[in-house]
Amino acid sequence: MKGYKKILEYIFPYWGKGLTSILFALLATVFSLFSFTGVIPFLGILFKNQPIIENPVPFEFSSEAIMHNLNYYLSQIILTQGERAALLTVSIMVIIFVLLKTSMQYASNYVMAPLRNGVVRDIRNKLNQKILGLQLSYFTDERKGDIISRMTSDVQEVETSVVRSLNNAIKAPITIIIYLIVLFTISPFLTLFVLLLLPITGGVIGRIGKSLRRKSEKGQSQLGLILSYIEETLFGLRIIKAFNTEDIIHERFIKENNSYTRLMNRIWRRKDLAGPFSEFMATAVIVIIMWYGGSMVLNQHPIMSPQTFIFYLVVFSQIITPSKDLSTVYYNVQRGLASLDRIEAILDANIKITEKPDAKPKKDFHDCIEYKNVSFKYIEDYVLKDINLTINKGQTVALVGQSGSGKSTLVDLLPRFYDIKEGEIKIDGINIQDLKILDLRNLMGIVSQESILFNDTIYNNIAFGMETASEEEIIAAAKVANAHEFILQTEHGYQTNIGDRGSKLSGGQRQRISIARAVLKNPPIMILDEATSSLDTESEKLVQDALFKLMENRTSIVIAHRLSTVRNADEICVLQEGKIIERGKHDELIELKGIYKKLHDLQSFA
Repeated sequence: MKGYKKILEYIFPYWGKGLTSILFALLATVFSLFSFTGVIPFLGILFKNQPIIENPVPFEFSSEAIMHNLNYYLSQIILTQGERAALLTVSIMVIIFVLLKTSMQYASNYVMAPLRNGVVRDIRNKLNQKILGLQLSYFTDERKGDIISRMTSDVQEVETSVVRSLNNAIKAPITIIIYLIVLFTISPFLTLFVLLLLPITGGVIGRIGKSLRRKSEKGQSQLGLILSYIEETLFGLRIIKAFNTEDIIHERFIKENNSYTRLMNRIWRRKDLAGPFSEFMATAVIVIIMWYGGSMVLNQHPIMSPQTFIFYLVVFSQIITPSKDLSTVYYNVQRGLASLDRIEAILDANIKITEKPDAKPKKDFHDCIEYKNVSFKYIEDYVLKDINLTINKGQTVALVGQSGSGKSTLVDLLPRFYDIKEGEIKIDGINIQDLKILDLRNLMGIVSQESILFNDTIYNNIAFGMETASEEEIIAAAKVANAHEFILQTEHGYQTNIGDRGSKLSGGQRQRISIARAVLKNPPIMILDEATSSLDTESEKLVQDALFKLMENRTSIVIAHRLSTVRNADEICVLQEGKIIERGKHDELIELKGIYKKLHDLQSFA
């Protein structure tokens, strides 16, 4: 029931369109009945047993009154113009009612289109907003390909299986109910056969549908795994080719793809069972009706004339299509609910980085950053242990140490990419968890080791997050980052598209674009996470010069493997196994002859 409730929650904002669609569907069914009503006098005239009605009855909403008056008007036509004119009149009447019926069906679908597409749009928007709001730690525990699968194929499955079925889910029950009412008025006893078989049919369909939902959820998970492999292959294609592992990667993909194909075969076979099964059951009932109703006609039953019996069969035959639609809707919804469960797993994920209701605004940085007794762990083992560090305004503090010593984690805590449980971090004496997240992050600029750029123009990458910046400001930022000259040499200058992840640029060029982006933001606090570690000597010199310009008159936290880049830092902190074991200026640490000197000597020797 939870899945159905969720779907209804998405549909509720469009309840007006839903009611309008139901109204049109109801009218379509009514007009359909009127078109079938014309079959009785048509057959009566054809069989030469159409009774002549001499007087009409007062109009009321009942089959007896409607049929009596219809026969009266046809009788008048027969008496005045002949039977051929009556047949023509009946034929035109049927055509008109069929036209009205199909027009109402189209109107129902027309009104449903914004509802269907609106629901899918809302799901995508909610999903994207949630992903942007989730903390970074969530994505370290999930496969990127599986998340992409949930945002694309699962949402598409909901649209295809659930939302597109809404129209039939509305029309089919209405049509069946109205037809059953008509059938009951004609012959209650015959109609009981239909109702007796409904629980049996519904039970079988329900059992198959539950199995289908489980398998569909497994199928979508399998598809997520395949997309993960594709994402990994595209990202690591250079390494795959370098190590000649194309066959291994291909075999892995074939294995998962075959498994997914076998699973989807089982899913589609169960889904395709809905139509034939419901059609078989309907045909079985028709045979029973033909046998019993035919017996009544042959025995000249007073309420079952030949034309009434044929009319009953015609009306009942119209239940077959909505019954098949309803069973197909049920199967489709079960598949869609499996995908919705996977989508809701993201939407229901707990956002751990939250802003307090009374969070304080913070537009400027005046005094210092203080780490006070900070300890942090991702899962079980502590990555940082009892960190105490004060960074005064205008200072440059460098963090050095072996990989895995906790340097990047230490700076990731400052913009609240992760939240600490022990200790506190303060800016100007205010705990960062008491500040508005937007204001906190606006105080900082980040240049990381991997230049994170977007498949857009150079201009838009520099202006990222600063869309109101003028062209003069963007060019000025590029000049500070030593990027202006190489930008002008590109095909379209600042309007050159840099490709996926900036693949059309060299490593040094990408890094200088990142620095230009940070310069344009002009934050008081700068975080530089190994910004030159992956560059060649010439590029490093250009980037390092840009970084020095960037750090002027700013408070900077620099993570560096190359100690030559932090010789002039106001304070160097050496981390080992999550602890600060040494701190001081370059010369002071050399004199200590500890870990820092060991790292320095190793790099000097290299």
